[in-house]
Amino acid sequence: MKRPNFFIIGAPKCGTTSMATWLSDHPRIFMSPSKEPHYFSTDRKWIRIPSLGLYERQFRRASEQHIAVGEASVWYLYSRVAVPNILQYSPDAKFVVMLRNPVEMVPSLHAQMLYSANEDVSDLRQAWILQEKRRNGEAIPRWCREPSHLQYSSACKLGEMVERLLKLVPRERVLFVVLDDVKASPREEYLRVLEFLGVPDDHRVEFPVLNPAKRLRSLPVKALMRLTTKAKRLFHIYGGLGILTWLNRWNTVTSAKQPVDPEFRHILQSHFAFDIQKLERFLGRDFSMWLCEPSEGCEAE
Repeated sequence: MKRPNFFIIGAPKCGTTSMATWLSDHPRIFMSPSKEPHYFSTDRKWIRIPSLGLYERQFRRASEQHIAVGEASVWYLYSRVAVPNILQYSPDAKFVVMLRNPVEMVPSLHAQMLYSANEDVSDLRQAWILQEKRRNGEAIPRWCREPSHLQYSSACKLGEMVERLLKLVPRERVLFVVLDDVKASPREEYLRVLEFLGVPDDHRVEFPVLNPAKRLRSLPVKALMRLTTKAKRLFHIYGGLGILTWLNRWNTVTSAKQPVDPEFRHILQSHFAFDIQKLERFLGRDFSMWLCEPSEGCEAE
C-alpha cells in the first residue's frame, strides 16, 4: 500500500475543495476518496476517520502509476498536533497550504458553520461577540461537533498558523496558494501545484468552483442526518447510504454571499492587520489591498 506523501492542510474556505477535486482527476495523482479524513487532528473532538487501519484503507487503490498520493483536511493547519503527527507518519511529506484574505474568510467560514449546523447564530457580528463565552464552554450550539471552529478570530489567523508550520517543516516542502491568485489564474496556480508535487501537466483547461456559499433548507433534516451518521459510526458502518446523499442535496440551497457591514469590516481589518503583516513577511508579498475598502478598488467577495 502506498502511503500519502502530500497533504492539503487548509485553510477552510480558501479553495481547498476545488484544488483537491482538480488534483483528484489527474491520472498520476491519487486523492483520498473520503473528503477531509482529519485522522491526524487528534486534538479535535470529532474525527471522520478514527483509526489508522481505516485511514490507510483510503489509499489501498493507489498504484505505481500514482506519483503523488494525498489527502485534504482543511483543519490540519489550525490544529496544533496534526502537522507533528503527519511528520511522524510521513517524515518527508509535502504540504499545500491554501490561503485568503482573513477579512473575507471570517464571513465565509461563519456561513459554512451555519450550513453545517455547527453555528446557530445567523448574525455574524453577534457570533463574533460570542467567541469569549464559547471559549469558556458557554452558548455552544446543540449540534456543534467542534466548538473550537467557532473561534473565528483564531481560525482565521493564517499568519500565526503559517509561522507555526514553518517552524516544523522546511520551506521547500511547503507550497502556499492564495485564493486571489486561483480566482485570477486557476490554470497557472494548478500548474504550480503540479510542479511542486513532481507530476506532469495533464493539460486540464476547465476549473469549476466547488463548495460555493450555501445554506440549509431545514435544520431538523440536518439534525436527522447527523444522528444517522452517528449511528453508522457506532455500528462501524463506513459505506455510503444513498438516501443521505439525496437528503443532503435536497437540503442544500446555493445562496449569494451577504455583504459585510462596513463598520464590522473595519473591525475585522483592525483585528487582522498584524497577522496579515506576518503573512506578507513569510510569503514575501504585499497584501495591503486586503486592508482597504472595496469602494477603494479592493476585491469584494
